[in-house]
Amino acid sequence: MFQFFKRVKTVVGSELNSMLDKAEDPVKMLDQFMREMEADIREVETAVAKQIASEKMLQKKVEDAESMMKKREDQAMKAIEAGNEDLARRALEDKKNHADQASSLQESYARAKEDVAGLRTKLDEMKKEYNEMKMKKDSLKARAESAKTRTKMNRTLSGINNDASRGGFERMEEKVMQFEAEAETSEDLRQSNRSLDDEFDSLDNSVDDELAALKKKMGKE
Repeated sequence: MFQFFKRVKTVVGSELNSMLDKAEDPVKMLDQFMREMEADIREVETAVAKQIASEKMLQKKVEDAESMMKKREDQAMKAIEAGNEDLARRALEDKKNHADQASSLQESYARAKEDVAGLRTKLDEMKKEYNEMKMKKDSLKARAESAKTRTKMNRTLSGINNDASRGGFERMEEKVMQFEAEAETSEDLRQSNRSLDDEFDSLDNSVDDELAALKKKMGKE
């Protein structure tokens, strides 16, 4: 009945932490462990209830036997008053039988009462252990969740800071710089082409001016 109680004692503390270290999912393992504890406590509570019922039954039998002892003694006294010693003797014999029975029942009742007290003490200890384990579970559960979060963040940061990621960003930066250089070159070419056009426009204007001057000289205006 109390194998579980002994088991609880062995896993409290470092041994439970060792079990959690080996578990794939400590949170699920803790939840399962608490469910097992709850089931065992309910089982012991049922055993205690049955033992209490047995104690009360023995107590009732002791009281009944003692009541019959008193009844037979009263009857024996009445028989003596009536001058019927044989009836009185039979009443006293039955009283002795009930006395022997009461004595035996009293011993059983005392043991049952002691057992109930012990069971209740053990049950209280189990419940205390359970409450302590529940607080430990909540703490370990929070620690496990925190550890998972930190691990996820560290992996994310590691992915960002690794050589491949840095190389990728550097290549992206080079590409952007290349785009910028190409844009500046195209701008220079556009400026260069516009200047060349301006030169041709200027050349065309000089021919027109020369033609006008020649026509003026020849009186052909």
